[in-house]
Amino acid sequence: MKKWLTGLLTLTLGVALIGCAGQKQPNNTAEEAGSAGGEKVLLKFATWGNPAQLELYKGLTDAFTQQHPNIEVQIDTIPFADYQQKMSVLAAGRELPDIAWVSERMVPQFMANDILADVSDIVQDEAFDSADIIPSTLELFRQDGKLYGLPFSTPPSVVFYNEDLFKQAGLSTPNELAEKGEWTWEKFEEAAKAIKTSAASPNVYGANFFRDWKTWIILASYSWSNGSGPFNPEMTEYTWNDQYGVETLEMLKRMMFTDGSHPKAGEQVNFESGQIGMIFDNYSFVSKAREIQNFQWSIAPMPAGSKGSVPMMGQAGYVLFKDGKHPEEAKELLKFLAGKEGVQKTSAFFVPPRQSVLNSEEFLNVEGNPDAGHIKQAVIDEMPKAVVQPGHIRWQNIDTEILTGFDALFAGRSEPQQIQDEVKSKVDALLSK
Repeated sequence: MKKWLTGLLTLTLGVALIGCAGQKQPNNTAEEAGSAGGEKVLLKFATWGNPAQLELYKGLTDAFTQQHPNIEVQIDTIPFADYQQKMSVLAAGRELPDIAWVSERMVPQFMANDILADVSDIVQDEAFDSADIIPSTLELFRQDGKLYGLPFSTPPSVVFYNEDLFKQAGLSTPNELAEKGEWTWEKFEEAAKAIKTSAASPNVYGANFFRDWKTWIILASYSWSNGSGPFNPEMTEYTWNDQYGVETLEMLKRMMFTDGSHPKAGEQVNFESGQIGMIFDNYSFVSKAREIQNFQWSIAPMPAGSKGSVPMMGQAGYVLFKDGKHPEEAKELLKFLAGKEGVQKTSAFFVPPRQSVLNSEEFLNVEGNPDAGHIKQAVIDEMPKAVVQPGHIRWQNIDTEILTGFDALFAGRSEPQQIQDEVKSKVDALLSK
């Protein structure tokens, strides 16, 4: 097992599991009733979904209940920012849900703390058709020959761009440049500057890297596209103090403070307002972009470096917990959600991990989607190149230290090389524990 998966447990969840180590205590609540004799079973399903996604899942779980009349599903939503910590609290009280969403950054901690149930037998079920699942999307959930989850969302990062602002600036679109092999980081920065220069309003910017001011990871694409990255492959060393990590911060500093083509830290300007030429985000943002009415938009691949374009792959999946009250019923729900029918339904919001759905008309031609050719170019063709977002049992601490470095850049307190060297010393200490 990799070192970062066998490191010390995080304090909160570690204490929680120590408290849970004794024999399971009886629970006399109504949901404790099993399925024997047709008695009702209540499955608890935890997500961080938005209202539109929750409405979709309500329809899915209702369809599941029609097939399994004795099983009711209760969907509980937890804000993403609080989700991982909330699971620690639930573990302490032996109240973990039966089935839950997890993101790629949560999986290392949950595996290290041994709270996930083995679901390997599901993919051995011929009716489940596990051969349809893209093999790479399962790797996040594999450990020691066992499988601890199934994916439902595998979105690569893409560039969302405002076609109207590109036309106004007299620019070729990112898709047009990508088709000619000319969509590079240099062209990206030039386009952002041109959009800012040609804009009628000072509140228009050429680009924004940040979904919010705490999401820095997508900037790693610059390094990945040049053969480097923020961490070494073993996740034992912070390597973003190299040439490409420093260049990343220099590019951001230049765009913010020299060209004015990027908002300054704290400015709340979103893509939907029509005031941003380009944003970097996971493809899943398309569910919100579909609501845009006041300008034309589309998606394109990430800019290319010396090694080509390398998007970040976000991943989310379903897991069962070892202490779930109804493991067999929860496994049936997991098979339903991660099966072809479930993945087909959720593909309205998420990039599907099943090959048959990924190339289906239902995925490509959702109402309000960008051109199907652009989806193939920016998503389907780019997925084999993608790097899965890093994870570590100490990710929250690592994330905090890196954000402190960005704060120093935003405030002009230090130069990029100094910032990256200081972050390295702090993050390496966390990675070595």
